[in-house]
Amino acid sequence: MDADRTGVRTPVKLHLSYPCHPAPIREPATSDFGSAPSRSRAPRKFLPITTERPRTGRIVTASAKGDRGNLEFRSAIGLLGIVLAAIAAQLNDAVLNTALSDVAGNIGLSEDTATWLQTLFITGQVLGMCSSPSLGIGLSFRRFALFAVFMNCFPALLMTLGGYNGGAVLTLRFLEGLGAGFTIPLILTIALRTVGPGVRLYALSVYAMTATLTPNLATSFAGLWIDGVRDWHFVFLQPLPFCALAAICIWWGLPAEEGEIDRLKKFDWPGLLFVATGWGSLTIVFEQGDRLDWFNSPLIIVLTLLAAVSLPALFISERFAKVPLMKFSLLKEGNLAYPVLTLILFLVLALTASTVPVSFLEQVQGYKPLQAHTVTLIVALPQFVLLPLTAWILDHRHIDARWVNTTGYVLVIVACLGCAQLTSSWNRDQFYLWQIVQSVGFAFIVMPILMIATNAIEVDEAPYGSALVNTPRAVAEGIGVWAIELIARWRGGLHRDRIVDLVGQNRLTLEQLHLLPTTATEGPDTVYATINGEITRQVATLTTIDTYVLLGSIAIVLMIALWTIPHRTYPPRIALAES
Repeated sequence: MDADRTGVRTPVKLHLSYPCHPAPIREPATSDFGSAPSRSRAPRKFLPITTERPRTGRIVTASAKGDRGNLEFRSAIGLLGIVLAAIAAQLNDAVLNTALSDVAGNIGLSEDTATWLQTLFITGQVLGMCSSPSLGIGLSFRRFALFAVFMNCFPALLMTLGGYNGGAVLTLRFLEGLGAGFTIPLILTIALRTVGPGVRLYALSVYAMTATLTPNLATSFAGLWIDGVRDWHFVFLQPLPFCALAAICIWWGLPAEEGEIDRLKKFDWPGLLFVATGWGSLTIVFEQGDRLDWFNSPLIIVLTLLAAVSLPALFISERFAKVPLMKFSLLKEGNLAYPVLTLILFLVLALTASTVPVSFLEQVQGYKPLQAHTVTLIVALPQFVLLPLTAWILDHRHIDARWVNTTGYVLVIVACLGCAQLTSSWNRDQFYLWQIVQSVGFAFIVMPILMIATNAIEVDEAPYGSALVNTPRAVAEGIGVWAIELIARWRGGLHRDRIVDLVGQNRLTLEQLHLLPTTATEGPDTVYATINGEITRQVATLTTIDTYVLLGSIAIVLMIALWTIPHRTYPPRIALAES
């Protein structure tokens, strides 16, 4: 019983979850401590029970008067640790892919074997992303996050020893990918469980950096280690500082909870097996298909059949599992189905700001990563401002997230059309304007997607929602590789055949106009090499134009999906309060 200013005592109701333990009082939607934990879980350490009712009418914890700031700060530090670990994980992936030829030569791997470093990383990442939320609950998020940090740095440390055992290096790379898969979903899972609706959008802006910031930093780090420092060991050593700081932040910031051992006993092993044979096989098909000539390869045929059988089995298995890894039934909600679909295609679309321009500059202008890195850096650095700014824009009732999302798509389409005007004389300076436009567009795309998705996920469904959102994004990395290689094979082959045919038909005319070297002044080998080099440059230019047009058209498809599938949602501080 409490007394208000008039002296009238008002009763305070307590709800009981168990016969002998009072349940934690539900926080209102505008609570600074986030959504209340599920009734089936013990109260969090930093939410002690109280019956105190302040004059504002809000229910607060007993420690609210003196420790609220400390608790908020510790939670933020814990989340920061997860973010640092995720940055280390993504840099492990992207930097090695950028510097693959240099690193492979130094550790004694052939070109064909080296391609499996990327493939096995993505395969491990898929397995980790689908199982991370469930394992985090079973072991406690603090313990599991520290284990994930260890998985991100220990295999990398062993790979710095070099070695010429290809099998050992590939195994370590798979484990490294597994660690990355364990880490990235923890950002979304922990943010949904601990961050209050009032600041949730700003926490989501931190998660959004894993899609817009770190992938575009890879070229800068690769150029620094390979062309600047000139030591390939740093490609593997770079995650160590991030992981060390992440471990300290996680250990101090996340609450020490007891894991749910019963959940581990009911772990969905059949589902994990089907994920490995289904999504895992599919990623290998996308990554290795072009190199192995697709269905002319027995391996690709077997893996395709395995994926075709395992993926339907996965959907059935998850439907009847006691504790599923993913709840596909959540996709009935259009506001969750749209973000899952969009994140897959967006990560392919985002290649127009990273892989596509860098590849063009390397093939046509002969750039090294150290020379080309500013093209992607100009996309990455503005994200520190653009993502929080977009969160602030979305945090207004009168702003419809779908219109912000549409604006982002329009900006990316404009940038792709601008880059599609390139010629073989373009260098990095001509890309800067369009890269800045893409940088703004990416922030306007990702933040509304995350707001729409998280508003559709209940707190007790956060692990399943996180697995649904993150697992397809790992598969999307393989889809992006497949899309780029498919365009290069089909359109590049067409352009080469047409150019070679035209040069052959008009060779004498071109020589008379001094547009081609003649065998009279130079040897035949030199002439043919010169002609082939110029043809290659023109083919790369035309193929890059096609890539911008085709990938840019994905934004049009996503705009149609945007205005067809999801319905309007409001900022979390409003939407969750009204629900």
